[in-house]
Amino acid sequence: MPLLMRRIGGRVLVAALVIVVAGFILGPLLWLAAHAFATEWTYPSLLPDGLTFDWWRVVLSDPGLFSAIQNSLFFAPVTVLVSAVVCLPAAYAFSRFEFPGRRIFLIGLFATNAFPKMGLFVSMATVFYGLRLMETALGIIIVHVIGTVVFMTWIPAAAFSAVPRSLEEAARDAGAGRLRVFLTVTLPMALPGILVAAVMSYLASFDESQGTYLVGAPSFMTMPTEMYSLVLNYPKQVAAVFALLLSIPSVVLLLLTRRYIMGGQLADGFQIR
Repeated sequence: MPLLMRRIGGRVLVAALVIVVAGFILGPLLWLAAHAFATEWTYPSLLPDGLTFDWWRVVLSDPGLFSAIQNSLFFAPVTVLVSAVVCLPAAYAFSRFEFPGRRIFLIGLFATNAFPKMGLFVSMATVFYGLRLMETALGIIIVHVIGTVVFMTWIPAAAFSAVPRSLEEAARDAGAGRLRVFLTVTLPMALPGILVAAVMSYLASFDESQGTYLVGAPSFMTMPTEMYSLVLNYPKQVAAVFALLLSIPSVVLLLLTRRYIMGGQLADGFQIR
């Protein structure tokens, strides 16, 4: 009997923890969804006064807000592309070659995300003024790429390291050149880790606000930077709609890549090898 009670108690505790975690994660999204369609909803009413799509029309018809959506959807993919071009060769080099200072460089890359970035952004702004990069798309892309370097280098480096050397050597013994071995053996096996890195880089770019605001405002405003003015100057329903739009890409991408993230590629990517 005591054993049965302990099992029941353990299951009840697990169920309670699951409910608490689900409420912590889904609660804000449900609150946003409710207010995004509510005409008005004030305490202590349990239900909104009515439902409407007017707040969505306000967001999509406002030139400033719609421009912020377009900017976010532009900068995030471009950042991933530029980061991949710059970082994937470095990731392959870190994975396949031993050279002096290799581990120091790897830790240095990680250190860029280990401290508050505002001081870095302020220092960058002084340089950007001299280079005429303030309020330019190029300046914003540089800021975003700095935030994605750690993801696009560490995780692919681990993915490349996980490819068995014996398979590459067997392909070379069969007559394949280095480029063909890379394209047909190494790259396909490392692709899940690269995909995880690309998703994390996209999310980091899509959610970046401080550096974007400091370098790009007021000429270039993205969705995270517009949230500042939305909270202060717009009805909360408009802010709820905009926050939902901001969260949709993150949720969709994480759902599409959950099997790779849950499979351990993300955790393995932060191991120094």
